[in-house]
Amino acid sequence: MASVTKKAPSSCCDQGNSSSAVVRREAAAGSLNVPPVESKEWAGESKSNKAAVISLIHTEPAAKSSTKGIQYMARAQTSHPLDPLSPAEIAVAIATVRAAGSTPEVRDSMRFVEVVLLEPDKQVVALADAYFFPPFQPSLLPRTKGGSMIPRELPPRLARLVVYNKKSNETSVWIVQLSQVHAATRGGHHRGKVISSKVIPDVQPPMDAVEYAECEAVVKEYPPFRDAMKKRGIEDMDLVMVDAWCVGYYNELDAPSRRLAKPLIFCRTESDCPMENGYARPVEGIHVVVDMQNMVLLEFEDRKLVPLPPADPLRNYTPGDTRGGVDRSDVKPLKISQPEGPSFRVNGRYVEWQKWNFRIGFTPREGLVIHSVAYVDGSRGRRPIAHRLSFVEMVVPYGDPNEPHYRKNAFDAGEDGLGKNSHSLKKGCDCLGSIKYFDAHFTNFTGGVETIENCVCLHEEDHGILWKHQDWRTGLAEVRRSRRLTVSFICTVANYEYGFFWHFYQDGKIEAEVKLTGILSLGALQPGESRKYGTMIAPGLYAPVHQHFFVARMDMAVDCKPGEAHNQVVEVNVKVEEPGSENIHNNAFFAEETLLRSELEAMRDCNPFSARHWIVRNTRTVNRSGQLTGYKLVPGSNCLPFSAPEAMFLRRAAFLKHNLWVTKYETGEDFPGGEFPNQNPRVGEGLASWVKQNRSLEETDVVLWYVFGLTHVPRLEDWPVMQWSI
Repeated sequence: MASVTKKAPSSCCDQGNSSSAVVRREAAAGSLNVPPVESKEWAGESKSNKAAVISLIHTEPAAKSSTKGIQYMARAQTSHPLDPLSPAEIAVAIATVRAAGSTPEVRDSMRFVEVVLLEPDKQVVALADAYFFPPFQPSLLPRTKGGSMIPRELPPRLARLVVYNKKSNETSVWIVQLSQVHAATRGGHHRGKVISSKVIPDVQPPMDAVEYAECEAVVKEYPPFRDAMKKRGIEDMDLVMVDAWCVGYYNELDAPSRRLAKPLIFCRTESDCPMENGYARPVEGIHVVVDMQNMVLLEFEDRKLVPLPPADPLRNYTPGDTRGGVDRSDVKPLKISQPEGPSFRVNGRYVEWQKWNFRIGFTPREGLVIHSVAYVDGSRGRRPIAHRLSFVEMVVPYGDPNEPHYRKNAFDAGEDGLGKNSHSLKKGCDCLGSIKYFDAHFTNFTGGVETIENCVCLHEEDHGILWKHQDWRTGLAEVRRSRRLTVSFICTVANYEYGFFWHFYQDGKIEAEVKLTGILSLGALQPGESRKYGTMIAPGLYAPVHQHFFVARMDMAVDCKPGEAHNQVVEVNVKVEEPGSENIHNNAFFAEETLLRSELEAMRDCNPFSARHWIVRNTRTVNRSGQLTGYKLVPGSNCLPFSAPEAMFLRRAAFLKHNLWVTKYETGEDFPGGEFPNQNPRVGEGLASWVKQNRSLEETDVVLWYVFGLTHVPRLEDWPVMQWSI
């Protein structure tokens, strides 16, 4: 198999001025040193995998041994059940699926959209953590009457592949069992076995970078397009940039029976300047629809001749006088030094820091995933908080009703992939201090394996004062500085950059953060024209108003061991006491709790006027005050879509209609808009349909879906690189 490694850049790039729009988790009232959290667990399992789980539960007693404590397996396990697939495993999964193709034509037409670990049942993860991987934690599983049980082996790892057939325009999902032959007998070669395959009708999988490059080449070679560019004074096609945006779904012409893109066109001014900001000159008035399956133009029309915006002297973002100004020289060096190294410990993908421990995962769609989050709480031991935390979708709708901007409502996770678009991080630029990096491995469209080095960054940060108190009588003061552990990755989706961060604090708080930087998606104006739906940021150039929405999926496990489902969610609102005998001074207010008993009751919105927040509680565990333990979800700044309920993009993004959704955990309920939002004609697929089951939430395995966003009314300071903050 072909293999490509994307290395970290040799030169340092500027740190983005960013906006932090995020979910914050804090310890709930009534929790005892229990950190705040949220989480998620993903992907469906085949019947054969569930059978393997059952066989593991019924293990045999350990052989007698003079060695006290946990007995080790004779053969070491090379991969934890939650470790992302290795390059070798990806290659084997692809080769196995290719070999299963019915004809040479079918095999040659296979394009590999995604190859990921099919995450196992939570009980398998518990067995692995209890007996197979340090630090061994046999307390994770209940003891049987016969004493401790030591399983012989874990079930084989499974890969899940999304395959697009370029010849037939079909999308299929494959499950492949991966096994490793013993090194002494077969040289350690991997092999795979197809467990299942299924064609998924009426869908289009995410687009791929290979398709984007092919689309750009096809458009630039199309004679009528070249003529249209000549009308605008452009004959050098090397200056032209074609961004192949997905068409979304607006009518039957967008149906997934065809794989479509509707490109946006831009044009640079200098062919010999690779760092020039080409997004500074959008090409308006050209309508193009491309058949991405056959790479042909289905529609082309030069509808309106809009002059290209003049070259803005402030368009570029590289250092030096090319920006029409002088770089700042009055900032002294700031060095972060940890002469004794970091305080965290890493074993493979298992991380320990202060009282925290968790595992780091990664998928092409979500990017960074945090597994098995727990907090070690003195005599109470390891206290689980969340099974899985990740960002599962983001949507960016634009508010300009004019062509082509009304169609700009990208699903950057479901249509493109946050992980696939991540890049290597550079020490001193993206991350400071003592850094631990993790690589990410993917398939490319043709079945090769690519590695992005230094894709995930783990490091500690000083975060100012944690707490302080001074006794005014004695003048004596105590103060503690706050330190946090940060896990992050950054991705580029066309013009935008997004940084995703999970922060773990010493006071038990978990904070999810998104930083937005990169370049605005712009439109061109006629001389003397202005638009009410955006901001003019340079002559002939305007930025439409738009919104960014992110969905954090959190599969919770507050104080729950594997197999336990003892969580519930309560909503807390602060209310003013009615005037009367109990409020004679008219100053009384109190916090009122409401149990969210079912999924339909749990479709909730933020309300800053009542200080609304939510607590995930364990129904059977109390703190030292006798109150149920819990984790509090504290909303930050937030918004809802500024669009009419009939807006076409809301057909695919019904999950944006509420800030909070709560569901009972169910295998396969992973993405809020369904697995395939690209050109999806079905209304309300995903969360909006799952909650119609109205399953009970009174005591169960709960999943929180927190939808948070920001409304961006562009300003001059956002050009040429965005500096949004909330």
